Order: sequence, then structure tokens, then C-alpha cells
Amino acid sequence: MEKAKVYAFSLSLLPLMTSAGMMYSVLPIYLTELGAGKMAIGLLFTSGAAAGAASSIFFGKLADKFGRRPLILIAQVSFAVVMLLYSTIVHYIQALPLHVLEGFGWAMLGVASPALITDIARRKGEALGVYNMAWNLGWVIGPAFGGCLSEFFGFRVMLRVAFLMISFGAFATLYIFRDFGDFESTNKHPSKKVS
Repeated sequence: MEKAKVYAFSLSLLPLMTSAGMMYSVLPIYLTELGAGKMAIGLLFTSGAAAGAASSIFFGKLADKFGRRPLILIAQVSFAVVMLLYSTIVHYIQALPLHVLEGFGWAMLGVASPALITDIARRKGEALGVYNMAWNLGWVIGPAFGGCLSEFFGFRVMLRVAFLMISFGAFATLYIFRDFGDFESTNKHPSKKVS
């Protein structure tokens, strides 16, 4: 049962990881078409990374206080919103707040998902290996799939497909979490003994 939960949760994030691979493989080209130069593209990516770096500890504390699952779901919703809004922008400057929101999403997912995996698994290294496999598999599929969609249907269609994929993944994650029980309440303070 424990291994099944690890696999199910990891696979529920596969649509998000695939969508990330789809977007990042062609995003600089998309931004160029929206008027961005090389420096602007670099600064846009920097803004997202900076947002993630600045907020990671904060989101880690929230994950400890309120649980991992809310942050994981909020992150997935954030990525879905980012993909949908990316498909509507008409100038690269409009991508700035989306990069920042995306950075927050990566920070939430980056702290909450591995923490959840280690909460539910006794064989933590193996469980993280399964999680990382799903993560990397998305980046194997995503660039080729995103490139093909962009080539034949355009960037905006590709981004809307990514929105639908992430939305499906979020609902799958929510469904899977119903079977996880209240394990987080017993893992918040492992040093305390229950009498």
C-alpha cells in the first residue's frame, strides 16, 4: 500500500512535469516572437528563479505547519493558471508576473512533494527515486511533445494543452490524497510519544 501511494502520487505529477518540459523547451522562442531580446529573456527567467529562492524557506515552514498536501495542490493550480495566461499574453513584459508566480509554484512543489514522499515511505531513498523518475520522465516526454505541438499548432495551443494536462493532474492528485489518511498529523512532531 505504501509503495502504491508513492507511485500514484508521483504519476499524478507527471502531467505537470511533462507540461514544464513542453513549455521551457520553446518558451525563449515564444518570448522572442513577443518582442523580447536576449537580455530580457534572461531577466525573465532570473525573476522566476529569484522568486523561488526567496520564498522556499517560507513555503517550507508553511508545509510543516499546515501540511504538504495543500501546498502541492496550490502549486498545481498556480502552474495551470500560468500556462493559461501565457497563452493569452501579447507582449513579453506581461510574462514577468507569470514568471514570478511560476517561481512560487516551483518553491511550493520543491519543498512539499519530497517532504510528503518521505512522510509516507519507510524506504525513503527508493521512494524519492520513484518520484525523481516521474519528474525526469516528464522532461523526457515534454520537450518533444511541446515542440511538435508548437510546430504544427502554434505556441498558444501548446500552452492550452499544458493547462488541460496540469488541471487533470491536479484532480488526480486530489483524488489520490483521499486515500492518504491523516499521516501528516503523526509526522509533524515525531519526537513526541503518544501515551
